[in-house]
Amino acid sequence: MDSPVSSGATTDVYLADSVKVAAKILVVGHFAVGKTTFVGTMSEIRPLSTEETMTQAGAHVDDLTGAGRKTTTTVALDFGRLTLSDRLVLYLFGTPGQQRFAQVWKDMTLGALGALVLIDPQRFDQSFDVIGLLEEYDVPYAVAINRFDGAVEHPLEKLRTALDLLPETPLVTCDARDRASSTEALMALVRYLQLRASKELA
Repeated sequence: MDSPVSSGATTDVYLADSVKVAAKILVVGHFAVGKTTFVGTMSEIRPLSTEETMTQAGAHVDDLTGAGRKTTTTVALDFGRLTLSDRLVLYLFGTPGQQRFAQVWKDMTLGALGALVLIDPQRFDQSFDVIGLLEEYDVPYAVAINRFDGAVEHPLEKLRTALDLLPETPLVTCDARDRASSTEALMALVRYLQLRASKELA
């Protein structure tokens, strides 16, 4: 990495002329895990969001267990941009969380360098389908346990075992509302992708 992540949001819409590399990163996870919040926290430009009010019709197909008072849902994608250095920029794509949007997922994985999986530790069982899709589409990923107010914290190694993650898969915690911890989660993914790339070139 050439330099640390840029601090704070910027009002600049256009990329600097020095940027040579752009990478597509997915921010994925089950329903109501904080993907839209994460992209909004990290984006240096005003993020694109396709949040819509949930309807009564959706209640019959979406599992709202543990979703609290959530009244909106992403129906297409969230999009943000983050400049990591004067040469590298990340484009962040937040995916819908419901299984019925699986086709959207498939389309969004095209050209993706990797994915950050957000997980609510109180609903980690809902993450198996998400992780399964990434593995099916051969998208490397890191996992970030999103900390919710009042939630019981579990040891990371216990969660690693419960999620059946490989030893090399990064597993960290973050608060999607906090830029510093969200940056650390994203950097864990970037370092993992760089390590994989270096091994492939060796």
